[in-house]
Amino acid sequence: MIDKKQLQNWIEEYLNGTEYELITLNVSAGNDILVEVDRLAGVDVDFCAELNHFLVEKLDAVDPDYSLEVGSVSLTDPFKTKMQYEKNLGHDVEILIEGKKLRGQLVSVDEETFSVDVEEKVEVEGKKRKQTRIVTHTWRYDEPKYVKYDLKF
Repeated sequence: MIDKKQLQNWIEEYLNGTEYELITLNVSAGNDILVEVDRLAGVDVDFCAELNHFLVEKLDAVDPDYSLEVGSVSLTDPFKTKMQYEKNLGHDVEILIEGKKLRGQLVSVDEETFSVDVEEKVEVEGKKRKQTRIVTHTWRYDEPKYVKYDLKF
């Protein structure tokens, strides 16, 4: 079986000095390996091919019985790192929090939290009916079950 920690070290060695970040590393019991990377400017397919070649050389020396997939994260995958939030600033996102799905625009990101403008119906003093307003919600990164790019907005 391929050592996941060693594989992670190789990937981090390769990514060191680049703008790329390791997002996902999965190694199954059958040595099926999935590596997903991302960067603010988007992922270049040639970079993924070069990383794949680098890993093949390392893996072949350890255990030739594996399958390897290197690529970028899917547009619809939940965000896993702060960089992915930064990459999607100004874009529409879907949030699942406390069993409710919300949709809005990602408007700020800092070290601890992110904020999303959500259109909501709220009570307004002097009005009989609820009015539609933009409400800014701020959460810590670990609060929502997921946050992802919203294709359906």
